[in-house]
Amino acid sequence: MKKTILLIEDNPQNRYLVQFLLETRGHTILQAETGPQGLALAAAALPDLILLDIQLPGMDGHAVACALKSDPLLKSIPVVAVTSYAMVGDREKCLAAGAEGYIEKPIDPESFGDEVERFLLAIPGDVAP
Repeated sequence: MKKTILLIEDNPQNRYLVQFLLETRGHTILQAETGPQGLALAAAALPDLILLDIQLPGMDGHAVACALKSDPLLKSIPVVAVTSYAMVGDREKCLAAGAEGYIEKPIDPESFGDEVERFLLAIPGDVAP
């Protein structure tokens, strides 16, 4: 089930860890450091899934999710918020902005790959091998 995943994350250590964990499982990881870069890369590559940090400089992840979901070309791509925002109401705010899922940071290397693949398996029309 090799998929292309876009990671929009400004922290280089987080990008490295996510890339390592998901490439080990055979996925292709595209990376963007800012919301505008992520939107452009999403439009160019049409990834299978977008992992989106919420605390981004300039354009936060909520605005990015709203922009993704308002674009007819991109709105069907599942978005999963991967964020350290874990207070009461933060998950709901991410989902209201358009994210289909939510994973709290710090990510758990033991379970992160399985969590991401659960979202990949939920893509309509996709069949697991």
